Amino acid sequence: MKNKDIHIRDPFILVHDGKYYMYGTRGKNFGQQTGGVDVYIGTDLENWSDPIEVFNSEKFGLNRQANWAPEVHEFGGKYYMFATFLKENDLRGTYILISDSPDGEFTPLTGKAITPWEWECLDGTFYVENGVPYCIFCHEHTQIYDGTVEYIQLSADLKEAVTEPKTLFKGSSFLKKEATESDHNVTDGPFLFRKANGKLIMIWSTCHNGYLQCVAASSNGRIDGNWTHLPPMFEKDGGHGMIFTGLDGQLYLTLHCPNGQPNERPKFFEIEETEDSLQIK
Repeated sequence: MKNKDIHIRDPFILVHDGKYYMYGTRGKNFGQQTGGVDVYIGTDLENWSDPIEVFNSEKFGLNRQANWAPEVHEFGGKYYMFATFLKENDLRGTYILISDSPDGEFTPLTGKAITPWEWECLDGTFYVENGVPYCIFCHEHTQIYDGTVEYIQLSADLKEAVTEPKTLFKGSSFLKKEATESDHNVTDGPFLFRKANGKLIMIWSTCHNGYLQCVAASSNGRIDGNWTHLPPMFEKDGGHGMIFTGLDGQLYLTLHCPNGQPNERPKFFEIEETEDSLQIK
């Protein structure tokens, strides 16, 4: 299969053992009760295997609604998938799944979401700083109208949060104006990247005159810094991206574009580091 044939949102690449493993939200019906998560395997970011199911959400009682934004991270010799599903209380949350290999089968690490029970959350990502594991996620604008990006510290085995959520920024901070209940400022798809000069960058997405791939930078190079918004990386109706180093040593951004059904496809861009940010070549 080629990228033009793969209908997914929220593409995520794991580079492992000379191959690319691409995960994403099944595009048909925008991930609503689609039954799980697939991986596509390739070596050149253009030609891929047929989809291989790595998680069956129906089997584990998680096919209630959302099957969104799977990410797979290697940690401690295991592979952990962070993905959004609907909880029993009809609010979305980030669950962590585990496997011995990147092509599955993944199973739930615990029987509950890692994000707060009473919150509507999505798009959890994994980040390790000074050996400490964290989950960065979004508190949905659908519940609080001015969406936020939050973080929690995880236990060493990733089975539970050991701190209360802390807010990194609100969606309104990107627009530099106070939000009202009619605004519904979207925050989604956070992903952290440390540049060669030590600066900590977060890419994330929002909707403002279209879907955007945004960039923010930490003031102190740590997750607990003050976050400043930089010019977006991509403003052509695409987002929910992530950054990885390819098998060729090149730095890449992948995102889905366009944002509308049923045309979403994974896109890949060579990028480079600037003094303060990142940019597409």
